[in-house]
Order: sequence, then C-alpha cells, then structure tokens
Amino acid sequence: MTDFTFETTPKIISRAGATGEIGSILAATGARHVALITDASVRALGLTEAAEASIAATGLACTVFTNIKPDPPEELVSDAVDACEGADAVAAVGGGSALDVAKVVALRLGGDQPLDEMYGVGNAIGPRVPLVLAPTTAGTGSEVTPISILTRPGNLKMGIVAPALFPDVALLDANLTLGLPQDQTAATGVDAMVHAIEAYTTKLKKNPVSDALAKEALRLLAGNIERVCDAPADVEARQAMLLGSCLAGMAFANAPCAGVHALAYPLGGHFKVPHGLSNALILPDVLAFNTPVAGAMYDQLAPIVFGPGIGLEKGFRALAPRIGLPTTLREVGVSHNHLPMMAADAMKQTRLLVNNPREITENDALAIYTAAL
Repeated sequence: MTDFTFETTPKIISRAGATGEIGSILAATGARHVALITDASVRALGLTEAAEASIAATGLACTVFTNIKPDPPEELVSDAVDACEGADAVAAVGGGSALDVAKVVALRLGGDQPLDEMYGVGNAIGPRVPLVLAPTTAGTGSEVTPISILTRPGNLKMGIVAPALFPDVALLDANLTLGLPQDQTAATGVDAMVHAIEAYTTKLKKNPVSDALAKEALRLLAGNIERVCDAPADVEARQAMLLGSCLAGMAFANAPCAGVHALAYPLGGHFKVPHGLSNALILPDVLAFNTPVAGAMYDQLAPIVFGPGIGLEKGFRALAPRIGLPTTLREVGVSHNHLPMMAADAMKQTRLLVNNPREITENDALAIYTAAL
C-alpha cells in the first residue's frame, strides 16, 4: 500500500437551498462583518439573494464585492481587500474565479503576507479569516481545493497552493446552477471530468482515496451531463453534477492535475477562452498523447464514462458536439501562428507538467496544439 496524505474541506453541505445558511454559519464563528465575493452577473441573476438575506438576518454587516472577471488578474485581490476593509469573514457565491479570489482575500484579510510570496506550493501560510464557498457551476471544484489561480502580468496564469486555502465550509446548492447557460453547463461539466481523469492518472500522488473519488465523480458527471444540458431545470441532475464536481475537486486537490490543464492555461491567458472550454478543447489530444503510458488506466475509466467498448479519447470527441461545445482551437480564435507561443507558455506550468503520466516537452506541446487546431 502506497503511503499518502489526504486533505479536504472539513465540512460539506449538499442540499438545494443550502446557501441560505451562510449567515448562521459565519455568525457561529464570531464574525461581525462579512465580505461577500461574487460577480455582477451572478448578483444580477439573483443568485446571491439567499446569501445576502441570510447574512442580514443574523445582524452581520456585509460588504459585497462584484468586480470579478474570468481568469482573474491578481490586482483584483488588492481591490477586493481594499473594498472590504474591516471584514472578519469571507463568503463567495460564484464560479471558479470568484471562489479563487475569495480564498486569497480571506488570507489577506487575516494576515499580512504579501501576495507575491504566496505563489507556488506551500508558500501561503495564513492565518485567514473564516471562509464559506458556494459554487454556481458544477465544474471547478474550487470549494474543496487548496488552490487559487490568478493571472499575473504577461497573461501568465499561476497558482497559489496551500492548505490555508481550504474553506471552512463548502455549500453545494443546485438552486445556484439552474440558470447557468447551456454552453457553460457543458464546459464546466467536462472540466470536472478532466479533474477526475487527471487525478486518477497523476504521476506523483495517485492514491486509493483519490482514485475512489475520481471514479464516483465520473459516474455522477457522465450520468448527468447530457441530462442537465437537455433539461437545465432538473434540480436532481444539477445536484448530482455539483456533487460530482466536488468529488473530482477533492480528488485532484490531493492527486494533482497535469498536462490537460498545463496546455489549457495559455488558451485562457491569451485568448480569454473560459477555463472549462479550454480543457475540453485540449483533452482528446492529450489523452491520445498519454495513451502509450496511461492507456491501462484510461481503460479502467472509459466504461464508467461511456460504457463498454468506447475509449476515452473517442468518447470525448463524440461528446463535445452532442453537448454543444466547439471541437477545434480555430473555433476560439487560435491560428497556426499562435501555437509556438502557446507551447512555450505551457512549459512554464511546471507545477502541473510534473504530474503528467508522460513527459511533455515543448515540441510535444506544439504537436498536441497542432492536432487540436
């Protein structure tokens, strides 16, 4: 038996309507002033109403910060900290960008460590203020990971990875995902499936707990992704997707992601392609590249995802058009001339590349991008 360590968010509440408990959860910590991190569109859709009502009902002060952007630039953290001065607790309702910013804001409100010192693995040390996260997409798993991804100058996406970023409570509330557009539902669902696949095949920290979580995550996600795309108001399917995304997040928080994410990041950084779609576009060709080394593990997962007789690569190539996703890099504005720059940038994602089951060189990355074009 391989030695391993497993860490995750200490409390997970999976229930439609659970966002209405944010106020009481934070009041129980002794907090007096909550910084609520979200984005303007999420608030405009009314998705923060239950959280705001809950906070108000407990008598807590609340400052709402809505200036969240996709692939959040690091200056948003400073903006949010300045806007929420005096807050002694943080809640977030939103997608991965809002949750990632909220984690670092909670650290900055709780201590004085400079942001520049936090990047990398194990460098963010806290302390932080109490933190509750409620995702509005079934994709990132950010509510159960100790990871925050920010965009630094030069469109370079970098990670802050440390146990201090685990929230105190994750709320899985299907009501928050009911209004999610079909393309975002599809892309974030595939993103969660990528998390599970990469956790199961990761090179350095694969372990029995993450393996079990990854398999169950894939069962839930594969069994419901087409259902939620076809019937977006299906609360049961939405809740299953949220749980699948959460389990995949727990898996890759301990058995880290790899080549798909490394090659997807330049798409987000340079072309503003949403993270889930970036992963979906890159996935089949990374699977093809990894198969000589990881094929046996892929064969163990494929029946869970697509049933007997359909391999992962073939299955995902067929799934994307069924759920309305583009299938080539050209469709998101990438040309052949961009590929060398992207390959060079992908090589900077050493935190991820070291976990890939097969080594990816810059020439390999270029070949994968070319195949995906």
